[in-house]
Amino acid sequence: MTITAAQIRGARGLLNWSQADLSDRTGISATSIGSIENGTTTPRESTIANIKATFEYGGIEFVGLEGVKIRSGDVRVFTGRNGLISFYDTIYETLKTSENKNVVVSNVNERDFIRWLGDYAKTHINRMESIEGLNFRILIRENDDYAPGDSYAEYKRLPSDLFASVPFYAFGEKLAIMLFENEPTVIVMNYPAINAAYRIQFEDMWARAVSF
Repeated sequence: MTITAAQIRGARGLLNWSQADLSDRTGISATSIGSIENGTTTPRESTIANIKATFEYGGIEFVGLEGVKIRSGDVRVFTGRNGLISFYDTIYETLKTSENKNVVVSNVNERDFIRWLGDYAKTHINRMESIEGLNFRILIRENDDYAPGDSYAEYKRLPSDLFASVPFYAFGEKLAIMLFENEPTVIVMNYPAINAAYRIQFEDMWARAVSF
């Protein structure tokens, strides 16, 4: 299904994205996005597909030829670079408005984060630094000394026999499982009981880890 210029404008409005924000996520110039939205250019199908997928990663559902809405549901899956950016947008928006600013992350190789986000990683780090009252803890593998988020997070090193290959990320009442294979895949579950179970597991590993 294709989408219309009105739906692009509406989706941006629901997500509070500027044309520059959409440009950052799609790789399409802000000028081109403006031309698509005002009808002065006819985009290729691949361009529209890129824009549509980016909005869908951001939680938008397109309805018919004119409608847009925020997608509902307890499980979301983000894939690829655009999906990963949308996942980190979700983290920021959740923490910015949530009373629970206690975040725990385990089994992380931060090089995957930087490799896939590229320049957007700095944007995310800067905005995380701006959140007041943030309590952010990250477990990485022993002997790993790469900690790009140390301006807002506390790191510890986990012994290799306790370090798993699949990272998890607990924030707010959500729990994310992250896979970095051919492309990143992030499964986000909005189930408080699952979040709580992983937090208990994290606290046990944190107690065994070595300070950075």
